[in-house]
Amino acid sequence: MTPSPRSTLLPAVACAVLALAGCGRRETPVEAGIRTQTLLVGNGAEPADLDPQVIIAFTDSQIAYTLFEGLTKLEGSTSAAVPAAAEKWDVSADGKVYTFHLRPSGRWSNGDPVTADDFAYSFQRILTPAFGSEYSYMLWPIRNAEAFNAGKITDFSLVGVKALDPLTLQLTLAKPTPYLPALASHTTWLPVHKAVIEKYGRMDEKGTRWTRPGNLVGNGAFTLAEWIPNARIAVVKNPLYWDAASTRLSRVEFYPIEKPDIEELNYRSGQLHATYALPASKIDAYRGHQPPDFAVDKMLGTFYLFINVNRPPFDNVKLRLALAHAVDREELSRDITKGTYPPAHCLTPPDCGGYTSRTQISDDFDEARRLLAEAGYPGGKGLPSIEVQCYETEIPLRELEAIQAMWLKELNVHITIAEVEQKTLFQNQQDRNYSVSFSGWVADYPDPLTFLGVMVTGGGNNWAGWSNREFDGLIDAASNEPDNAKRLEIFQKAESILLGEAPLIPLYVKPQVYARMPVIKGWTTTSVGFHEFNRMWLEK
Repeated sequence: MTPSPRSTLLPAVACAVLALAGCGRRETPVEAGIRTQTLLVGNGAEPADLDPQVIIAFTDSQIAYTLFEGLTKLEGSTSAAVPAAAEKWDVSADGKVYTFHLRPSGRWSNGDPVTADDFAYSFQRILTPAFGSEYSYMLWPIRNAEAFNAGKITDFSLVGVKALDPLTLQLTLAKPTPYLPALASHTTWLPVHKAVIEKYGRMDEKGTRWTRPGNLVGNGAFTLAEWIPNARIAVVKNPLYWDAASTRLSRVEFYPIEKPDIEELNYRSGQLHATYALPASKIDAYRGHQPPDFAVDKMLGTFYLFINVNRPPFDNVKLRLALAHAVDREELSRDITKGTYPPAHCLTPPDCGGYTSRTQISDDFDEARRLLAEAGYPGGKGLPSIEVQCYETEIPLRELEAIQAMWLKELNVHITIAEVEQKTLFQNQQDRNYSVSFSGWVADYPDPLTFLGVMVTGGGNNWAGWSNREFDGLIDAASNEPDNAKRLEIFQKAESILLGEAPLIPLYVKPQVYARMPVIKGWTTTSVGFHEFNRMWLEK
């Protein structure tokens, strides 16, 4: 039987307890990690995949970024796009042609040079219709990428991707895209090694063994050493990485512990240097720790309830709006997250690329009761019990329990909460196998399009199944508008339409709230939540 995170880590906790009872004190994993430069961190969930062109979960992406490097990356303290696998880039006067110059010293972990053809192959792979990537739209700014992805053209040479020579990649865009350098940092733009992909399957085949330890070849600062399902994922320093001299950690171990209380127990007993999250019940206590180890990283992320708008009775917009108004978000923030998670009254978090939505979903039980009656369910009569799916994490579950009480008290609406693993939750959402489901979105790049663009008709991550042609037209218009002030105003109209039809119920803006030992040095977090592990080290 494969050990679970509980069985893998907790025996060490038991040893620590015995040590306190009088046994000889042993070096804890945290102490050993400082000595060996091995960082031990919680990751929140078991990865569904480590293929960068398949990944959809934030927690999976964090690991992928240690193994692969894109043309650009987001710098930790500013979230600005800076050179990565490309040492520089040029932009044409009309803003439609980007020419990326790769580093001559770039190497795959097997010693092969990283070339422009590697990126061209990777882009063709994710855009291939048979591959079926939910995230392929991240490359649609490239000329003809969307048409190729939809099968309208089959000749990839018509797509605006061209390797001019081994170290020069030219991208021709459909229209000026000023945020393209930030977009190019996303996991969907990470390169994969053609020979390794095709050794274990077809170019358009998912789920092959190329991502297993010993098989995976990447171009990142680390290589994959271990992947023990539901136990740990370990990466080790890649000596062939172009900037290996700056990588001070020898190893990073990610522990996919979904329950924050278990994770926090392992942190306190010396098994982790940093957690992924903290139990809400521990926040006040950690705020008073000395030396300080309580961390709150501001992120561009919103969490919400997705509503399957094509499953009756949720095809009734007034029912969806009634539920959206019947949430006291201030109470949820104050009582459950101790004020660390600000209430969300819209999809796009505030100050996202200079944009803050003027339209807001109000907390208004009177309005909710009125809409519920107009929907045909006065006082909740005739409305069947609603199943709400949620992954097995404390804060989402506690928020749902509070909403369960609010809806019952204020609307006489009954819900049941179904706990599932994160990867099952996402799969059910993709398959529309749900009525209401907890979900969220963390920015791919700091711009409102990364949130609002999710909800276009047929979008790969529009798991509500919602469609509105006027909304689609506005998103397209914003994407084509060169004047940023006008562009942001178009987004205001689009978000107003979205909130007026409530295919989702915003709950909170999510920061990353966690515990981090002061022994970790060089820790930074981008506005989209990722860390540069090759810039960290451990020091007493």
